[in-house]
Amino acid sequence: MQQLASIPSPSQGVWELGPVPLRAYALMIILGIIAAVWLGERRWAAKGGTSGVIIDVAVWAVPFGLVGGRLYHVITDYQRYFGEDGDPVRALEIWKGGLGIWGAIALGAVGAVIGCRRRGISVLALADAVAPGIALAQAIGRWGNYWNQELYGRPLDAFWALEIDENHRPMLDGGPALDPKYADVATYHPTFLYESLWCVGVAVLVIWADRRYKLTHGRAFALYVAAYTVGRGWIEALRIDDAHHVLGLRLNDWTSIALFLGAVAYLYLNRGRTGPENVGAVPATAGGEPEPAAGGPAAPSDEPEPAGKPEPADGPEPAAETKADPEAAPAKDSGEDAGDDPAGNAAGGAGGGAEKDAEATDQPEAHSEGDVPAGAPEEAPEEPEGAAGAGPEPDPGAAPAAEITDNEGDGAAGPAGAEKGEPVRDGK
Repeated sequence: MQQLASIPSPSQGVWELGPVPLRAYALMIILGIIAAVWLGERRWAAKGGTSGVIIDVAVWAVPFGLVGGRLYHVITDYQRYFGEDGDPVRALEIWKGGLGIWGAIALGAVGAVIGCRRRGISVLALADAVAPGIALAQAIGRWGNYWNQELYGRPLDAFWALEIDENHRPMLDGGPALDPKYADVATYHPTFLYESLWCVGVAVLVIWADRRYKLTHGRAFALYVAAYTVGRGWIEALRIDDAHHVLGLRLNDWTSIALFLGAVAYLYLNRGRTGPENVGAVPATAGGEPEPAAGGPAAPSDEPEPAGKPEPADGPEPAAETKADPEAAPAKDSGEDAGDDPAGNAAGGAGGGAEKDAEATDQPEAHSEGDVPAGAPEEAPEEPEGAAGAGPEPDPGAAPAAEITDNEGDGAAGPAGAEKGEPVRDGK
């Protein structure tokens, strides 16, 4: 059956660059990975994550995903490699096609978990960021099936039908003989194109829904799984390549149904889940403590404060208690002496206390314990007997004794005046 209009198949899918074969299938996979990382980085940055995280995680996820995809394909089509006429070595020929998306996602998730743990970020947050990028990678990667002329659907008589060369049409039990049912059929459903367009739609849907409903904590990834499996279910039903059937359905159909139900259940159970997500590790100092925020309060120091630093006073200190000294001089001097002292009081002298002239200062006399007027100098502590001449510490507010002179200005008060025969004003 020949069509007047159809999608032509490529004449070749491999180009030889010297000793290195350049395969279109591999190029589509690489382009898909690049697109997924690019889109994932943009979405991760929008979440507040650090640039370069998606690339770091992809270093782990991509190799795991490729191995997982190949394992799923070999296990589900084991008769091609380990059957009666199979060749186990062909299981390693990944460049000839044969990657199962379910295995790629499952084992790729293991690599992603390792990468996320190394970076200290949430796996669910990263899955939401890369979900539309994975769909976009699938859309690009499906064009590898076009270049290999594989995984097409049933015969189709339409202008969008895909032409398949005779040597790529279905064979009997995988052998060299063509299946008689398809020997004369040249055009088929381009299932690669259906799935590619569907995946583009899934990527757009996830991006829109994420912006509209703020899908976090793995819900964007669950939406991707649910939406993709719906399309994969009806596309899988069109394919005519060899596959295992269970209860009349292809194995991939059952896988799609199970994943769809699981994704929908996850969306329902987490429909109201909110809260912040861990999109980056908190920087820590060398000692393991988190660094304080810029402009925030400084951390308390464990070092003691310098000795001698005065404590802040909450109010005026109470006056020191006074005790009567039977040998001490009276606190009040005679009126004549008070008149001779230009400062109104004098410090110093042998065994004398602080002199104060009640008449000159109009201050009342100091009374008993606890009744010292505010501002009065504190009385010096008791001196042991025999310590004559050692008076109390001078009041900071009073003039030094050496600078006080008498009214005539002809001598200094104190011992120096005593040598000249002048009277010494020591309060006695």
